[in-house]
Amino acid sequence: MAEKKGRRSPNGSGTIGRRQDGRFELKLFVDAPDGTRKRISVYGATWEEADAERTRLKELARRGAPVDVTTMNVRQYLTGWLDTVVEPSVRPTTYVTWEALVRLYMIPGLGKRKLKALQAADVRTWLNKLASQCQCCAQGKDARRAEREPSRARCCALTPAQCCNQYPSVGTRRTILRVLRAALQDAVDEEVLARNVAKQVKMPAGRTRKEKPWSQAEAEQFLNTAKDHRLYAMWSVALAIGLRRGEAIGLRWDDVDLEHGSVDVTQALYRVSGTLDLFDVKTEDSEAMVPLPPKLLKILRQHRADQLAEDRAFLDANKLDLVFTSTRGTPLEPRNINRAFDGLVKKAGVRPIRLHDLRHSCATLLFAQGVPAATVQRILRHSSIATTTGIYMEVIERVRRDAVASMDSLFGDET
Repeated sequence: MAEKKGRRSPNGSGTIGRRQDGRFELKLFVDAPDGTRKRISVYGATWEEADAERTRLKELARRGAPVDVTTMNVRQYLTGWLDTVVEPSVRPTTYVTWEALVRLYMIPGLGKRKLKALQAADVRTWLNKLASQCQCCAQGKDARRAEREPSRARCCALTPAQCCNQYPSVGTRRTILRVLRAALQDAVDEEVLARNVAKQVKMPAGRTRKEKPWSQAEAEQFLNTAKDHRLYAMWSVALAIGLRRGEAIGLRWDDVDLEHGSVDVTQALYRVSGTLDLFDVKTEDSEAMVPLPPKLLKILRQHRADQLAEDRAFLDANKLDLVFTSTRGTPLEPRNINRAFDGLVKKAGVRPIRLHDLRHSCATLLFAQGVPAATVQRILRHSSIATTTGIYMEVIERVRRDAVASMDSLFGDET
């Protein structure tokens, strides 16, 4: 529709004019989040659209609500947020995770949108779409693999394409939303935005993956099969005291007291920016002294003796003095540990679980033996007992039911 002529806008209502590109531009002074008055420009395809935006902004002013005035898009903001806010304040491993979520999900889905124009509906629609969007295809994973080696083409790189349906899980989408909420909240706190629209979006619904810990019999069957494996001591440590993968492969001999039988968990080994290195453990609560069972202590002593018997080249390669290393004495590659574990599980013929589920198996076995929740918390080094009981509520309830059922012995042969 043509521009409305012959109208004089009241003071403070701004002006609407037609641009050379055919759009209509509203120029208006508004109250910014930092308390100042700033002149902004808002564009519409028609005069009516620009006027409707003027009505909305005037309503915000009437309510005393500030107006977002930033001109950057979501990609520009998130990139700067990672560099200036996240990287200096979080653990390197956390930064790597958040950077990947921003780069692989948020920027492709929301990056081109203006930050100040982002709405809750935009975030909700994008998250819903992710649930049915194969990330192998969206990120071109197999296309890149096929470029390097055509014979390895799979999924979307095949002709015709054969999608592998690699959809983001409910847990992944919930994590994405949490990170986006954190990013936008920082924008609000710094008065770049007036409100955090991601907080208006509900967490994605659906079932999250339940832990699948091993039973006592399954754990014993696995360890019996792993006895001849060169990392038998590491599998034993992971099961007996619940070390995380990074904590296990980052364990140093300085952290192990072979005389008194304890492990001081202070660091973990991670690959960050292409380099394997030691970092502080997950939280301050994760840093703790954990006692070793007598039989596990014996296994570690034998492992130490075997390691010291290696040749000079092996010992020189173990510059970090790690308890568990590769066959060459170098730090273990985290992904290789996952592959080795999966191979042993298959060989043992036990129910497949993730490597991290050894930690959950440790907790389950402790509870099954009647160990109090407070003690399990200290062994697993959770930040609070609420974390322990929350994760293992089903196990705790099952132990309680078994304990109560044992009281039937009080009633003899009553029927």
